[in-house]
Amino acid sequence: MRIPAWILSAAAAAISAPATAQDFVINTGGETGAYHGQFCPALRDQIKKAGFEATCQTSAGSTENMQRVAKNPADLGYGQLDVLALKAREFGGSSTFRRLRMDDVRECIFAVTRDKGLDSYGELAVRADEMRVVLPPEQSGSAATFRFLQKIDPYGIGRTENIIHAANTDEAIRIALNSDATVAFFVQFPDPDNPRFKMAREKGGHIVPVLDRQILEQRIDGIPVYFAQETQVKNASWLSSGTKVVTACTPLIVFTGANKPASGQTNWEGHERMSSALEKLRGDELMPKQSLFARVLKRTRELTATGAEKFVEISEQARDKAAPLFEKAREAARQAIEAGHDKPLADEPAAPENAPDGETKPAGDP
Repeated sequence: MRIPAWILSAAAAAISAPATAQDFVINTGGETGAYHGQFCPALRDQIKKAGFEATCQTSAGSTENMQRVAKNPADLGYGQLDVLALKAREFGGSSTFRRLRMDDVRECIFAVTRDKGLDSYGELAVRADEMRVVLPPEQSGSAATFRFLQKIDPYGIGRTENIIHAANTDEAIRIALNSDATVAFFVQFPDPDNPRFKMAREKGGHIVPVLDRQILEQRIDGIPVYFAQETQVKNASWLSSGTKVVTACTPLIVFTGANKPASGQTNWEGHERMSSALEKLRGDELMPKQSLFARVLKRTRELTATGAEKFVEISEQARDKAAPLFEKAREAARQAIEAGHDKPLADEPAAPENAPDGETKPAGDP
């Protein structure tokens, strides 16, 4: 019996085709944010080149992405390294996640206030118990970053109790710039064209560098969680020069699950091939096609240890002036522990090495 040629061709194609039509989910952030609209399409294209399909799925950000990947290890997620350091223990520990990419793209911490007396992180730490902090939504990456800072600086910024959450980052900045003794904290890509920086200037506010020795000492698996970077927050014009701020920035990461699910429903071999393919890519192959982040990288530079030291010293000088205040805070914390009334942060698990082991984002946020 002669087998028709079309049957033979179909059989050959079936044999040579990939053994899986496996799809992967890439958890991103808000629909209008950079994670979802700019970074994910580039990642999705590279996954397709590796022989798989992928879908960009919106989320509340880094924290929810970790939650989803912990539940479905074959998923991928975008996030901030500091949020991973803070939240990993909630989902089984850092061994639950596998970092696939950590390139040169970083998000930076900014603090905005109209209070002229607040001009360094040390000043923020000294006045933590008397100022109000406004953050983006509670599940945002910015809020998680502030929680991280409180954890590593319990006698400084950790003393902040008057904390409120705004509907989004823009509203947080507006509240801070219309109130006394109020600071808005947020994390974003350091783009001088972002209207938030313009709004801060027009409403009489200024940006406080968020940089301190304790911040730069944080590590997760030996990797720095923060880098001191000079970021441009205002472009130069023919009437004025540009404005730069040195602050702490945390890497953008792509992560997935590290442990094969017990159910066996996932094609783990395909997941491993896909993961290995992504790990081998050059950093520029995962950059958004838009030129925004290429411009941002050109305007941002990492400081050397020597260059960062003078900014760290400014923060430490402010702390030194308030040494009795911090000693009093330590004594109060010690007495509370002895009395069995621990501070709220103390009942959370300790961090790896120096540190603790997202985000509903409005337009322009990741």
